[in-house]
Amino acid sequence: MDEKEIPKNLQREDDEETMNLISSLPSCVDFEGTKLCQYQGCWYDSKTMQGILNFQREFEPQDTDIVIASFPKSGTTWLKALTVALVERSKHSSDDHPLLLDNPHGLVPFLELIFETSKPDMTNISSSPRLFSTHVAFQTLREALKNSPCKIVYVWRNVKDVLVSFWYFKCAILKIEEEGSMLESLFESFCEGVTNHGPFWEHVLSYWKGSLEDPKNVLFLKYEELKTDPNVQLKKLAEFLGCLFTVEEEESGSVEEILDLCSLSNLKNLEINKTGKTARRSDHKTFFRKGEVGDSKNYLTPEMEKRIDMIIQEKFQGSDIEF
Repeated sequence: MDEKEIPKNLQREDDEETMNLISSLPSCVDFEGTKLCQYQGCWYDSKTMQGILNFQREFEPQDTDIVIASFPKSGTTWLKALTVALVERSKHSSDDHPLLLDNPHGLVPFLELIFETSKPDMTNISSSPRLFSTHVAFQTLREALKNSPCKIVYVWRNVKDVLVSFWYFKCAILKIEEEGSMLESLFESFCEGVTNHGPFWEHVLSYWKGSLEDPKNVLFLKYEELKTDPNVQLKKLAEFLGCLFTVEEEESGSVEEILDLCSLSNLKNLEINKTGKTARRSDHKTFFRKGEVGDSKNYLTPEMEKRIDMIIQEKFQGSDIEF
């Protein structure tokens, strides 16, 4: 499709011209019956689209900003916790750590959610570096950053585990039992590429290409490598963000302390994550399940796995991305 330019004179979220732009985009319906709009190569629901248009137009990036990016259910919560723990490690003790007081999603808000309301109040986000997150594709985020040299950290995960994790998450949010019919319809949407923020392959490839073009400012992390070698990957993240561990920190066990603090078992058992809710009233506990690699094999049929393997092989042909 020919991309439509965002009118520069749009002022409010309910501006008629904004609504006309959204309504003019190609549309489709996902597995839930939600209408999605196609914008800059990916699909978004109308509310997310509103936030995207607002933050592309109005966000004023700072050079020191850090943006955590991901396709939904790819290890976002864990990476947010690790990043908070890294940049805040010299400011807080174990007794007053931010992760004890708020969920990682409260500490690292989504840009597209912040800007669902035009001209949001960002005075409470005053720390440096500022931490944000997003589920939008690279080309959409880059337009909003206005060539800022801020750091972008992207985490990606095997599509089968993403699919199953997303299924469980939706069931938890909707407060329904896990039903095979929902998994089957969600699977079909994934294979067709018509899911909120999808297609999965377009999303991952956009950041992969971005990391090749600008490795100083875009870090491409693999969830499975974070799981198998967290010590090395955490130090890699620290180096990228410019907050390397000193020799004294490494000798005193600072790396291991952060990994312990941010482990799934610890995070899910913190009181704030057992009882708290997000600004949208979702239970914090819904963001913590197994976090295992390969758990999808317990839910997908051999036929499902074969089909999605063929799609992934085709879509990622020519890249060095390995599943």
